[in-house]
Amino acid sequence: MRNGPVGVGIIGAGAISTTYLENLTRFPDVEVHFVADIDRDRARAQAERFGVSRSGTVDDLLASDEVEIVVNLTIPAAHAPVAKRALEAGKSVWSEKPLALDRRSGEELIAEAAARGLRVASAPDTFLGPGIQSALRAITDGLIGSPVTARAFFRSPGPEPWHPRPDFYYTAGGGPLFDMAPYYLTALVQLLGPVAAVSATSTRPRSTRVIGSGERRGEEIPVEIDTQYSALLRFESGVTAQAEFSFDSPFAYEPLLEVTGSGGAITISDPNAFEGTQFLWRFDDDSPREIAAAGSDVGRGTGVVEMARAIRSGVP
Repeated sequence: MRNGPVGVGIIGAGAISTTYLENLTRFPDVEVHFVADIDRDRARAQAERFGVSRSGTVDDLLASDEVEIVVNLTIPAAHAPVAKRALEAGKSVWSEKPLALDRRSGEELIAEAAARGLRVASAPDTFLGPGIQSALRAITDGLIGSPVTARAFFRSPGPEPWHPRPDFYYTAGGGPLFDMAPYYLTALVQLLGPVAAVSATSTRPRSTRVIGSGERRGEEIPVEIDTQYSALLRFESGVTAQAEFSFDSPFAYEPLLEVTGSGGAITISDPNAFEGTQFLWRFDDDSPREIAAAGSDVGRGTGVVEMARAIRSGVP
């Protein structure tokens, strides 16, 4: 087993890589050795900006003995193929969401990692932040009694009113299911345990969308995926939940995540954020109690560090 910081390589030098590099270059547990991208100039620019020693192609990165964890920040459709190549090269993988576009591909990655003694994991890691961790402590401590049911809702008009290039949101790997639902579903599983069954429906009310900002304002783009999802979930514990994820609301509603128990309920901060305040409501009290968030608020990349620590300490 190696000692010292775990070597990290970034594949994908797009916008999200900036957040990861800002955070990962601050931790003593990891050392970023390489940035790779199809656009080598973009990879070089990100490497130089954050003091990373090497940049280049994916092949170059995978050939580097210094890289132990690949942080996969490619487009959603490429997540599973790139992760598989990394595993085959002997690297553990942290992927941006989603892990894969279908269940079978995700299971194949997990099996490949297990066979090679490697790790594979996926964003979101927001549940490791102080917001959801504070809610988890409150539920574990019995402040709402025994959990009974939960609600998770994300509803918006979609990203096209503000995003100048929203095309990818409406192709495979996009839409509210892959773009936003992972935050809510991950939080629910952390708070309530594994899901036993799901009953769901989805629709596609519009076949085109109109870009609302930037140089392409007014341009129509095709919608290739469903954009409205409604679901009922039953957890192994017997707890139930209802969920809705939509790009078809005329209003951008506040995110909603709450868990109700036998003794009260807790409303939970935005699961797309690391921080936030929770509110505890009890049957024996007319006023809600504020639960301030407590814990690490470093942000995206926390999950990579958790993986690195697990690798060095030899724990799951």
